[in-house]
Amino acid sequence: GRTTMVAANVEDCLDKNANGMIDTSQGPNDVRAWGTDECILWDKQWPYAGQFQDGPRGTTWTPGTWDYDQCKYVNPKVWIGYQAPGQVAHFVRVAVDGTVEETVMVQGWNGQGYSPYGGALDPEFRPWMGGLRGEFVRINTDQNPITVTRYTPPGNVQSYGFTVDQDGNPWFGGNCGPVTTFDVKNQAYVSVPGLNGCWRGVAADEKYVWVASNGPCGLVQIDRETRTLIKFHNTNPCSTAIGLSIDVEKNVWLVDQGGFAWKFDPDNVPGMKKVDVAGSHYVYSDMTGGQLLSVVPQ
Repeated sequence: GRTTMVAANVEDCLDKNANGMIDTSQGPNDVRAWGTDECILWDKQWPYAGQFQDGPRGTTWTPGTWDYDQCKYVNPKVWIGYQAPGQVAHFVRVAVDGTVEETVMVQGWNGQGYSPYGGALDPEFRPWMGGLRGEFVRINTDQNPITVTRYTPPGNVQSYGFTVDQDGNPWFGGNCGPVTTFDVKNQAYVSVPGLNGCWRGVAADEKYVWVASNGPCGLVQIDRETRTLIKFHNTNPCSTAIGLSIDVEKNVWLVDQGGFAWKFDPDNVPGMKKVDVAGSHYVYSDMTGGQLLSVVPQ
């Protein structure tokens, strides 16, 4: 039931004990005790319903507002979803200093007993949160006061992996079910032909939608505009393909729970490189933050 913010760059860490240096973990043989690492900027305990499935999962970033003098976005925010007692979903907006600025509540959250499972941002900087095999919502931050639009897809969608593309359309990897997009303009659910299976993570870039497959194990490449299958890519080895994300250099990462990941240029999938990462890694959604490249003007 906690969220922790860690600075990636030492210059952003805080000398909390005023000893003139930053005390932070340096590697597997130098892990500082909890609460003593000065690159942990803040840590919050949410009033969640108490079970592991209720804690925060869905997370997305908003870049903030454009500052013409500094020529960059300032005041970015983080949106986090968790499940409070009574099947109430809480969506909280948090500033980078840890201040909770807004809490939006949704009664009767339908996510198969889980908190909001995945998060993404649309081109109007509105957060979307998807529920496990259940509903999904759009948080209308462009309205004052903020409202929530709730959607319940057909039962066969069985949503698991979740993202939003640069046209503002959500995509779902069904587990088990089809790969589906929700056409916001036409308010219609469109499933990609020939893709009824067991899917996990989903990521979208300018041209393609990428989906991790568990049956068979591999990677699916979809034409984002025509919503048709381009190719099923086998990876060797392949254990349990789960996470998909796009980094700031527009490379695609496919994380396998078996202790490794694949990194590739979206226009050269056969050239993918295996990256060994020891352990079992259960990751999905926008783990790099690079998905913002799909919605933030460059």
